[in-house]
Amino acid sequence: MATTALRPAARSGTGIYEWLTTTDHKKIGILYMISSFVFLAIGGLLALGVRAELAQPGLQFLDESTYNQLFTMHATIMIFWVIIPFLGAIGNYVVPLQLGAPDMAFPRINALSFWLIPFAGIIVLSGFVLGGAADAGWTAYPPVSSIKYSPGPGMNLWIMGLILIGTSSILGAVNFLVTIFRMRAPGMTLFRMPILTWTVLVTAVLVLMATPVLTSALIMLFIDRNFGGSFFDPATGGSAILWQNIFWFYSHPAVYIMVLPAMGVISEILPVFSRKPLFGYKAFVFATAGIGALGFSVWAHHMFTTGGVFLPFFSIMTFFIAIPTGVKMFNWVATMWRGQLIFSTPMLFAIGFLSMFLIGGINGVFSAPVPVDYAIHATYWIVAHIHYVLFGGSFLGIMAGLYFYFPKMTGKMLDERLGKIHFVLMYVGLNLTFMPMHLLGLSGMPRRIADYSPTAGWNDLNLIATIGGFTIGASLLPLLWNIYISLRNGKAAGDDPWEANTLEWATSSPPPAWNFDRLPAITSERPLFDARHGRSGKDHA
Repeated sequence: MATTALRPAARSGTGIYEWLTTTDHKKIGILYMISSFVFLAIGGLLALGVRAELAQPGLQFLDESTYNQLFTMHATIMIFWVIIPFLGAIGNYVVPLQLGAPDMAFPRINALSFWLIPFAGIIVLSGFVLGGAADAGWTAYPPVSSIKYSPGPGMNLWIMGLILIGTSSILGAVNFLVTIFRMRAPGMTLFRMPILTWTVLVTAVLVLMATPVLTSALIMLFIDRNFGGSFFDPATGGSAILWQNIFWFYSHPAVYIMVLPAMGVISEILPVFSRKPLFGYKAFVFATAGIGALGFSVWAHHMFTTGGVFLPFFSIMTFFIAIPTGVKMFNWVATMWRGQLIFSTPMLFAIGFLSMFLIGGINGVFSAPVPVDYAIHATYWIVAHIHYVLFGGSFLGIMAGLYFYFPKMTGKMLDERLGKIHFVLMYVGLNLTFMPMHLLGLSGMPRRIADYSPTAGWNDLNLIATIGGFTIGASLLPLLWNIYISLRNGKAAGDDPWEANTLEWATSSPPPAWNFDRLPAITSERPLFDARHGRSGKDHA
């Protein structure tokens, strides 16, 4: 096996101080994960409060103001402090290893990117103890988010927290781009990079192009609220529709920021557990780039009912953006077709991702025709759609990645029996929670309401959704127990327990501080497979 020798650096310490001051991308990735789990607990409890209130008609546990705070903060925490950082955790840990690099390009900036996240989260959550958290929904539409209708400190804290989390994302995106373009190992051309690295690359471009736009809107809203500005107040010459345009110009690409890295994780897992190469590698690359490009052309499909956008263009583009995603879906299925499938826990979550993301994608395309969108806009159909995309898609992808990369991170294997219990509970709970919301939306139940009429016909479906929500919460208990017992007494993983394809499995588990002592020759997108089987890469490329 041809190898490239790497010069080791000094091994870093392992104490608490070392973890708090580390610039090692692997430890920072694990810190991202720990932070995401903490905020997942907070956001999940908020969601259970919402579902408990909606289980039956009437106000059982919450008043309207508290309910508004809970669903606003649930969405905000889950998007900005759970899904995006969790995918950032996987990217931080894995991408330098996949490139054969010793670290991220800017280690100190990488550490700063992480520490901004818990700091910003504390700011946003502090509203609960300072007079009330943000309560205008995660979209914060004016005039609901104006000082007149949201007079407490919660909205100001929300704005400041989101500006900080956006700063973290921008710094992280710059770091990923420089790392990917400047720190690839010899032989690692762009079209030999793993698909996960490609998805992180496109995601970083999306972050750089979209996040400053949201930041500008947040600054304008802060000025309107606190310094007498009039950017979004029609009474003084502003425009509430301006906020929607700017917000969705970020927030629709943000959906792909939350989904593309999960797609990358799935693209790494399926070939390994199918014992086949990924079908259509270059098609995946171009489809990923296509999603990134088209992501900026569909933002106004969130605004069809405002009357302020050109409906035919945004309707057509909403159909078009389904094409590259469809290419990926067919290629994932083709990868598994006639493969030697191994149904380990990462593979189960990957297949769960495919089935749930397919539903989320189809019911999104269902919303593309303007008349249909008029009928279901701001109903629970949209709630079902976004959760099938971001929970059934992004979060199941995160769980697949956690089970897949846990042995590399810790040197220990997670328990398969507990992993499968976790999968079944989460998969069942997901569908119990969000499938009934399609029917609720079609029957007219609006979003963002704390109460509904007992004669509306929504009682049973809401009760089923609430049972599903608590099932999802219960599903995380086997995962946490699994992590605990595996760290204490888990089976040793070895360097490459899955017989995988890419460079992160060519080093020890966990890797040393300098990542690699030696690298295999890189002559294809599957260098470890080539090294294992003594192939040049040209035989199967």
